[in-house]
Amino acid sequence: MQDAFAYCADLVRQADRERFLAALFAPAEHRGALHALYAFNVEIARVREAAREVLPGEIRLQWWREVLDGGRGEEAHANPVASALLGMIERYRLGPPQRLTALIDAREFDLYDEPMATLADLESYAASTSSALIALATQILGADARAAAQPAGIAYAITGLLRAFPQHAARRQLYVPLDLLERFAVGPQAIFVGQTSAGLNAALGELRALARRHLQAAHEQMIGLPAAALPAFLPVALVRPMLDRLDRCDAFSPAELSLWRRQWLIWRAARKPGRIAG
Repeated sequence: MQDAFAYCADLVRQADRERFLAALFAPAEHRGALHALYAFNVEIARVREAAREVLPGEIRLQWWREVLDGGRGEEAHANPVASALLGMIERYRLGPPQRLTALIDAREFDLYDEPMATLADLESYAASTSSALIALATQILGADARAAAQPAGIAYAITGLLRAFPQHAARRQLYVPLDLLERFAVGPQAIFVGQTSAGLNAALGELRALARRHLQAAHEQMIGLPAAALPAFLPVALVRPMLDRLDRCDAFSPAELSLWRRQWLIWRAARKPGRIAG
């Protein structure tokens, strides 16, 4: 079992550096469980890239549902991420698997090329993925911070989608809602061919403003948050600097914060929690 948790830690270190860094500020006895949760998230978030086709992707997501429902037996325990995840669920008594299953259900959207229809759909997707992950992490840490997790996760998810906008456009996947694009007279085909326009810049600016509103709501909810919950929120400290940088970039060439800058922002937020969403 220890090897399974070590595998998860290595996977998160490579594939989700921000959450790996944040977990370093959690008590040592909880880090393995956080790594298991985040490794599970990595696995379901990258199903499209791993499967390459919709049907194999659906089969893989269904495999994870069956694991959470107690199926797959020895096959599940032979998978290091599944094994560590099941051990974490049992240890922390996370209860019925519905919240983890909801993460899988939300990730089905990633398998298809259907565009995000509305802003409400985007917020629901972000809440079902990023917000749920923060809430589960706070439960591992012994706190209940669902009220703050909701807006914090939405802000973090929208910012992440804006960072990945060029990659999504290149594979004809559209997370920028159609109702927002229609408001600024931007067609999906223009995005798929990499065409920048004033309308597209305005639409993405609206998304950045939406992320900032959720970040402000998170800041208000985090006042008085138990210190135990803070490691689950530390990646959110990157949202405002990333949005500020995206304000100055072309939509198809977003400039990333350097690794050392992201490390410093997380370190600073760990010592001054008011800076996480402030």
